[in-house]
Amino acid sequence: MTASLRVGTRGSELALAQTRVVAAALGKASGREVELVTVTTHGDTSRDSLADLGGTGVFASALRESLLAEECDVIVHSLKDLPTAAYPGLAIGAVPRRADARDVLCASTELHASGESTLGTVPAGTRIGTGSPRRAAQVRAARPDVEVVDIRGNVDSRLGRVGADSSNSDRLDAVILAAAGLSRLGRSDAATDTFSLSEWPTAPGQGALALEVRDGEQRGSAPLAKALASVNHATTRAMISAERLVLAGLEAGCSAPIGATAMIDDGLLFLTATVYKPDGTQRITSSHATSLEGAAFHALLAGAQDAAARVVAELLGSGAAELAPLGGGA
Repeated sequence: MTASLRVGTRGSELALAQTRVVAAALGKASGREVELVTVTTHGDTSRDSLADLGGTGVFASALRESLLAEECDVIVHSLKDLPTAAYPGLAIGAVPRRADARDVLCASTELHASGESTLGTVPAGTRIGTGSPRRAAQVRAARPDVEVVDIRGNVDSRLGRVGADSSNSDRLDAVILAAAGLSRLGRSDAATDTFSLSEWPTAPGQGALALEVRDGEQRGSAPLAKALASVNHATTRAMISAERLVLAGLEAGCSAPIGATAMIDDGLLFLTATVYKPDGTQRITSSHATSLEGAAFHALLAGAQDAAARVVAELLGSGAAELAPLGGGA
């Protein structure tokens, strides 16, 4: 009897929802039964802020240890939670097609009823929750008259703090979340305002997933390698590579408020990245495009590397290291 394909995941409702979709595709492509292996990470159990916890790796390390211990065969990450540095013995085996990369505002029913449920229309003093330094800086830049509240927790717990019906004594008027996460949980109706990527760039890799395996298992003709190839989306992988190369080039950790957006259109890769001062009072933006020499992945990756190198050089040359905490080695 063929052994089942063990897919490792965090145990949050969102992680399970997105992993089930990936697992079903891998199972179909490999012809194997799929078993989900739930792994608890330090980031899931601690209530400290993400910056205080030490970075995005708090969500990935336990999963990676489980994979190296051969307790699972493939693990699924939200790409924005995955450190940019390579992990010894492991490799990204596939990146499925990206979902919506935008951020959304989820305002209370009271604000929605009064017609004040967008970031531009909420009243002065509105309490807006987010655990992201980037989002906090963006809110402060757009609306210095509102209050930004640092929060942790899953999507449901964050939404549960919004509005007069909240049982939490520290209630919020709105929260900012990822559109992709809401969609994967069937909660898109909670969004009252969707931010344009051109005006509100999001975290490198946001909306995308990474499937990580033990190095070498992503190559060859084995069933797992073929299954990974079947779910991999080369265009998405090139775009998120460009975004994450900016993060790596700036040596930026989770405490650095950085947004990056890459797009591929008509043979060109466009990359824009913005570094924010944490209080939202200043920002530096760089945009570059590079011509792609064909549609093969190596050509797409070369374009991503070229655009990212130029964006990083311009940001650093313009003083990004003085504006935000860089050198965090994420």
